[in-house]
Amino acid sequence: MNEHWIQAAAIFVVIIGSLFLLIIIGLLITAFVMYRNDKQQVAHTLRRNYPLIGRFRYIFEHLGEFLRQYFFAMDREEMPFNRAQRSWVYRAAKNIDNTVAFGSTRDLTKPGTYYFLNCPFPTLEKDAAQTQPMRIGTNCRTPYDAPSFLNISGMSFGALSKPAIQALAMGAAKAGCWMNTGEGALSKYHLAGGCDIIFQIGTAKYGVCDADGKLDNTKLKALADIEQVRMFEIKLSQGAKPGKGGILPAEKVTAEIAETRGIPVGQASISPNRHAEIDSIDTLLDFIAHVREVTGKPVGFKLVLGTTNWLKEFCERVNARGMDSAPDFITLDSADGGTGAAPMALMDSVGLPLRDSLPLLVNQLINNGLRERIRVIASGKLINPTEVAVALCMGADFVVSARGFLFALGCIQALQCNKNTCPTGITTHNPRLQQGLVPNEKAVRVANYHRNLVHEVESIAHSCGVAEPRQLMREHAAVVVDGGAVALNLLYPEKARRLKPEIMEKSS
Repeated sequence: MNEHWIQAAAIFVVIIGSLFLLIIIGLLITAFVMYRNDKQQVAHTLRRNYPLIGRFRYIFEHLGEFLRQYFFAMDREEMPFNRAQRSWVYRAAKNIDNTVAFGSTRDLTKPGTYYFLNCPFPTLEKDAAQTQPMRIGTNCRTPYDAPSFLNISGMSFGALSKPAIQALAMGAAKAGCWMNTGEGALSKYHLAGGCDIIFQIGTAKYGVCDADGKLDNTKLKALADIEQVRMFEIKLSQGAKPGKGGILPAEKVTAEIAETRGIPVGQASISPNRHAEIDSIDTLLDFIAHVREVTGKPVGFKLVLGTTNWLKEFCERVNARGMDSAPDFITLDSADGGTGAAPMALMDSVGLPLRDSLPLLVNQLINNGLRERIRVIASGKLINPTEVAVALCMGADFVVSARGFLFALGCIQALQCNKNTCPTGITTHNPRLQQGLVPNEKAVRVANYHRNLVHEVESIAHSCGVAEPRQLMREHAAVVVDGGAVALNLLYPEKARRLKPEIMEKSS
């Protein structure tokens, strides 16, 4: 009897052992197949860069939705962009359902919260108007009829990787919007996408400087002769680091980037904190006039507003010199804007946020009769429909976003932009990490994000009773302050209505 049980136990052990071995072999085969599939697929950057292991992020992300309410941060608690903001972009980029259930998780009583004042008779779909192109640089030899009010902000080749630039350029072409080069000069990857390009002249003048670091008219003219290059933007300052030039760490200065910028390989690229030629309002206007004369294309400048006393003098000098001396546009960046690398003191504590600076700038232009001459482009953490629509209400003609489009590329806010270790291949020049970002795939997501964001802003406009987003005014939105909500037209009185954009200006 005992011998029988021993034999049965032995057989059982053999069977269990065999099954266990088969399970192990099956798991290994499955893991190998999944690994190979992850390396070959092009839709998910993390899975392509981190085969098999990368899948756990999506599992945890899915489970996190159910666990966060007990253990982790709520959807709207993270910085600089919370989970709710990022999730909206991800869904918009993937063109999947972006509706929510059971009520808003947004705290409508928190000071600084915006909401829109819908009218009792919203715009019918049949009465909705498509936003028309708006002309920039009416008096230029080659003005620019910008198709979209939403565009891609300045991000340089160097700060971003080759595949990221390719994906953004192709996506911009699909979306019908412009792409700003940032201060890192114009690369072949910008042009290959076929989109409209805004060339940014940074303080180091990469791509347009001579051996002495001064503006090279021959190089400037050569860029202007490229049809895709539509405008030139002179960068005075940037959101996260007003008063300091661009910073590109040495490990990110590859041979190709060094050639594009005209700098040594492997040395940190540190831009001056301002243009040597520009030290006053008059020299700024002189520089604008010079670039416009050489290129024949619209020219403006980008800045973060801090002290505001000079704005009145600026407008007075423009009027004294004549309307033709005015910049064709001003790009206003927010002090909480993003960057790849910046000193914390500047990032946290210098400059005005867009919510304060935008109405100040627009009102000053209105007061001096320059509002219809100078286009206003708003920049700074504008990644969701609410922020974009508020900027239009405040008086912006255009909105540009950098990080919104980075999220569309697959950015997971790993906060490694300055370390050359970005896990999604966006801000790194490590070939192993870059190979996970497939430009053709991500370009579609860039275009999807643009289309869905524009659509949502249009929905807000229609709820407020206007036909299209540029007809939004300050009376259409309110902001929560201590003591309650105040309509923007009461908080920031506007002395004259802005240019009605239904009919695009024709060149004179």
